[in-house]
Amino acid sequence: MSTLRTARRTALSVLASGAVAAASLVSTAPAQARPAPEPVPTARAAGIQQVGDAFMGWSAGRERTRANDSTAAGSRVAVTQTPGIDVSKWQGNVDWASYWSQGKKFAYVKATEGTTYQNAYFAQQYNGSYGVGMIRGAYHFALPDSSSGTAQADWFVGHGGGWSADGKTLPGVLDIEYNPYGATCYGLSQAGMVSWIRDFTSRYKARTGRDAVIYTTTSWWTQCTGNSSAFGATNPLWVARYNTTVGTLPAGWGYYTFWQYTDTPLDQDWFNGDLAGLTRLALG
Repeated sequence: MSTLRTARRTALSVLASGAVAAASLVSTAPAQARPAPEPVPTARAAGIQQVGDAFMGWSAGRERTRANDSTAAGSRVAVTQTPGIDVSKWQGNVDWASYWSQGKKFAYVKATEGTTYQNAYFAQQYNGSYGVGMIRGAYHFALPDSSSGTAQADWFVGHGGGWSADGKTLPGVLDIEYNPYGATCYGLSQAGMVSWIRDFTSRYKARTGRDAVIYTTTSWWTQCTGNSSAFGATNPLWVARYNTTVGTLPAGWGYYTFWQYTDTPLDQDWFNGDLAGLTRLALG
């Protein structure tokens, strides 16, 4: 975590140098334009300065518990686990050959956030991982208070989140977790959040033919959806918990498909199965 967080904070100094120039453009914005949300203090501590800076698992540190915690209720684990990583703009141009040589077999790449942000490094990261032989996919960081689930699914699919039956492309991921820019549950009720997620996942399936993977933490899911079991039968689960065990899963899921288990030195993940199983997931 320390290496990655240092890189993020260093990058912030570069972003800050353009802040004065950017401020001069504010007066030209339409009067009805919505002000950009300010990151909450915990997000700033994680390196998030503005919309677009969020990344998968930015808040998963709050899921971190003692290494000797062996709680694993309701989390069936396959005998074989397949290693992978997930990346965003913070990793820049990734040395994919190096990660391939370390045994990483899959990668997920941040494509979009809300309905305005695209990862400037997406092409290098998405195509580069594919080029070395990895099975790869894209993820969308959800901002449920900024636009509808349908609109964000469309933005995601239109900007890198699509799917093809080539055996090397994983279904897209809805990254739904603690809000880095405001209220934890984005100002939605538990029923409203479930509805928003349903709108996103339904639209994604209509556009791609695949059920989106849902990435979340058990604590956020419990707080913000009322621990809904509505998606367990359809959408693969990607759970974040930085520990030696995956812990209790959100309601509706008897096992996880992906597990983000650490952010050191970058986000690292397990697929709950062997490489043949991962290929089957990619093929649909």
